[in-house]
Amino acid sequence: MNDDEAVTGPDEPAARIRLAQLRVEHEDLDAAIEALEARPSPDQIRIARFKKKKLAVRDEMARLEDLITPDIIA
Repeated sequence: MNDDEAVTGPDEPAARIRLAQLRVEHEDLDAAIEALEARPSPDQIRIARFKKKKLAVRDEMARLEDLITPDIIA
């Protein structure tokens, strides 16, 4: 299967479940970043790592959303 193909059939539920897991992880990372930034002396290295991980999760979410949602040519 190419990255350009939409996910259908038995793979679609698995992709949707993974997408839901990634959304939860993205929210958790956001909460963790906010909590770290609220500290009197935040750990900037840890915050940067969490932000990098959050971006990677967002990219994976976007990739899965593109696979699940078929392209509609109008």
